[in-house]
Amino acid sequence: MPAVSKGDGMRGLAVFISDIRNCKSKEAEIKRINKELANIRSKFKGDKALDGYSKKKYVCKLLFIFLLGHDIDFGHMEAVNLLSSNKYTEKQIGYLFISVLVNSNSELIRLINNAIKNDLASRNPTFMCLALHCIANVGSREMGEAFAADIPRILVAGDSMDSVKQSAALCLLRLYKASPDLVPMGEWTARVVHLLNDQHMGVVTAAVSLITCLCKKNPDDFKTCVSLAVSRLSRIVSSASTDLQDYTYYFVPAPWLSVKLLRLLQCYPPPEDAAVRGRLVECLETVLNKAQEPPKSKKVQHSNARNAALLESISLIMHYDSEPNLLVRACNQLGQFLQHRETNLRYLALESMCTLASSEFSHEAVKTHIDTVINALKTERDVSVRQRAADLLYAMCDRSNAKQIVSEMLRYLETADYAIREEIVLKVAILAEKYAVDYSWYVDTILNLIRIAGDYVSEEVWYRVLQIVTNRDDVQGYAAKTVFEALQAPACHENMVKVGGYILGEFGNLIAGDPRSSPPVQFSLLHSKFHLCSVATRALLLSTYIKFINLFPETKATIQGVLRAGAQLRNADVELQQRAVEYLTLSSVASTDVLATVLEEMPPFPERESSILAKLKRKKGPGAGSALEDGRRDPSSSDINGGVEATPSAVSTPSPSADLLGLRAAPPPAAPPAPAGAGSLLVDVFSDGPAQPSLGPTPEEAFLSELEPPAPESPMALLADPAPAADPGPEDIGPPIPEADELLNKFVCKNNGVLFENQLLQIGVKSEFRQNLGRMYLFYGNKTSVQFQSFSPTVIHPGDLQTQLAVQTKRVAAQVDGGAQVQQVLNIECLRDFLTPPLLSVRFRYGGAPQSLTLKLPVTINKFFQPTEMAAQDFFQRWKQLSLPLQEAQKIFKANHPMDAEVTKAKLLGFGSALLDNVDPNPENFVGAGIIQTKALQVGCLLRLEPNAQAQMYRLTLRTSKEPVSRHLCELLAQQF
Repeated sequence: MPAVSKGDGMRGLAVFISDIRNCKSKEAEIKRINKELANIRSKFKGDKALDGYSKKKYVCKLLFIFLLGHDIDFGHMEAVNLLSSNKYTEKQIGYLFISVLVNSNSELIRLINNAIKNDLASRNPTFMCLALHCIANVGSREMGEAFAADIPRILVAGDSMDSVKQSAALCLLRLYKASPDLVPMGEWTARVVHLLNDQHMGVVTAAVSLITCLCKKNPDDFKTCVSLAVSRLSRIVSSASTDLQDYTYYFVPAPWLSVKLLRLLQCYPPPEDAAVRGRLVECLETVLNKAQEPPKSKKVQHSNARNAALLESISLIMHYDSEPNLLVRACNQLGQFLQHRETNLRYLALESMCTLASSEFSHEAVKTHIDTVINALKTERDVSVRQRAADLLYAMCDRSNAKQIVSEMLRYLETADYAIREEIVLKVAILAEKYAVDYSWYVDTILNLIRIAGDYVSEEVWYRVLQIVTNRDDVQGYAAKTVFEALQAPACHENMVKVGGYILGEFGNLIAGDPRSSPPVQFSLLHSKFHLCSVATRALLLSTYIKFINLFPETKATIQGVLRAGAQLRNADVELQQRAVEYLTLSSVASTDVLATVLEEMPPFPERESSILAKLKRKKGPGAGSALEDGRRDPSSSDINGGVEATPSAVSTPSPSADLLGLRAAPPPAAPPAPAGAGSLLVDVFSDGPAQPSLGPTPEEAFLSELEPPAPESPMALLADPAPAADPGPEDIGPPIPEADELLNKFVCKNNGVLFENQLLQIGVKSEFRQNLGRMYLFYGNKTSVQFQSFSPTVIHPGDLQTQLAVQTKRVAAQVDGGAQVQQVLNIECLRDFLTPPLLSVRFRYGGAPQSLTLKLPVTINKFFQPTEMAAQDFFQRWKQLSLPLQEAQKIFKANHPMDAEVTKAKLLGFGSALLDNVDPNPENFVGAGIIQTKALQVGCLLRLEPNAQAQMYRLTLRTSKEPVSRHLCELLAQQF
């Protein structure tokens, strides 16, 4: 940077700032500022031309005033004039003013762009850097469009100075983050990658930041950077602190560049080249070895720099998850940090060890630190560190230490911070269920959980207890005895009453032989809690009472007296009143056989993923996948207790005693659909999503006849409270990929093809539609040689789409082997006309790294077209009937493809309408008709396409009986030509 001359001190600016600082009040400051603004305005408007120094001084004053919080509405033109100065200080102030005060919508942008263009072409490195900094600071789309093509050329030019290359790389990064579509990297890719070999470390640091951002979108284009990054990292790691003097920070060579290189390598799987991989492993071992050496300085900057490189190296080791030796060494190093006096370091160590606990290679090494982690849970003063300790205990838990960890977490729960109690409750419930060797311990744990933190025990937790107890005959008696004892406590939480009411209503007969828990005693105990409970709990207890009448006829008179009481029959709550009236009538009118049939024991609940685990995933949000989905536990604890999908490492055959829920038993044959009745209101009280309606195999729906029938219902489902309906999809779905609309448009006029493809995954589509029903086959192909883990495609209904389109999906395998393909079947029903397609979210883990993408599913309203043939007279009669302005949509547009009559005809037929011959007087025009079939109504549609070959234009006119459908169909079809 040029030296500032002695005359550039701007004494007037210094005096003005001093005056402002000396002001005794806000009013005095405003008065002085207004006086200065008036003086500056008069100078700018005066007849006497100002020299560069004066302009610079006054522009500086305006900038200072703006930074004090006052509005500036003049002086912009003078700042732009400073850009044309040949003096560095004047040009610098001009660029500074523009970067701070000029917005992207300013009328001066064109003048500013011209000045920047002149500076970029000047080959003066100082002026070029100023111009690049201004582009990066403003970062508007207009500037991106003006300079996106020039900056890569400056970046890779052989005669560009190092400082200019640094600025160009960072400027390009800023523009790419603001507008990715404006940065044309195709021809510059290889040369940008080779900047990693540049001799200047500053250029390499800036280039790594740029490449890291670019490769996330186009990893294949930048994969050659891996070997160069490893080579550069190796030179840094093996160098002494004196080798890179300008880039050594407190005896640590180039720590920022090392961290950036390690993060770049985390964008790719382990190198396939053995030499490159060996060199990288050697680098990581060197970093771990240096961590064991005594520090060369006692200053915190030295330890921060050294630990930054170390922790990023451990992140890369965890990302690769393929080097057992490195994983164990990383775990041991993090274990040393668990007792470090620096709180931040303990936090980072706990967080990293959560990920290491999910690796089959390092899980045992993590378990050796269990006592230290438990001590951290008890003694840490910082709540965030305690929360990470709880996360790590959850991650390291397996069958060998489950009881110890659960008991410690229960003990901690009594004094835990309120903010994390619900999360601790969910984790205890999951661990108790997943690693229960016998269910007496499980029942004791959950009831203890309700006793300690009843307010934080969500419905999912006690729903799950009821499901498991109902499904296990051998635990029902113990559960009834234990909950009966728990209800005898003077202060009993309402959730305990709910669990007790359900279990005693179902299985109270198993403990009725003991005089201490005879039927009258059970009823009296429950009814003593009745008046203290909420409406929902009272409703459940009323259902328990009617069950008692069936189980214990001797209690009939007492219970009928309770139901007959005015407090129930005339209750202000309609739900309680209705239940009391219906149950009283049922117990009075129905015979013993009918009563036994209606009030029979609840059937076993169908097994599925634990709703508790699903809630914990939602609560943890994005990034919880590594700790929840891919936790590698004891090989003997695969999918047995929790209904959780097994991970690839948990494939060993568990012992017979571990199959506590009988999940490995052969599934029973599907039962025929039950008639609609009271029980059909509650299909599945344990699932997070709503019950999907069954599409019966009527003659019109013959091609959907393979749909699975719903599970049989029982009237006793009335005993459970329904779970709230929710859209069956994760809550953290990202936006669709940028090219989602383009991919969707490819399928408007066709049903089969490749929907999406990148270097990892190919998604193919094959579909068929008839009337308002459709079936779609999605084919997911793994293009790599590495297995996809936790593979989970999910269909999402944005907005109100769920009321317009029903999509029933079938699950796919959670693992997709390298080179393999899996198929998913989607059954679709159009309920009403819709404008937005459903979304397809695909998530999986590749090489340990989470991958996700969101596409638009190729289901558009025209898929439910039924072609309709009609004579010319009928067509024109119907055309006139649809003559309201809102019923017509018309678009005139330029042809984007060659105008071929046969291709146009094929597209219109693919769109779904019937083509009518001899209707339009002009034989070059195309006329079509059809009906959009939905469950609620039918929408008639007429279209006319008029091509003009000379002008290369089309005019498309659509008329339907619904305005939104007309506009939407017109937009869809116009994009095809």
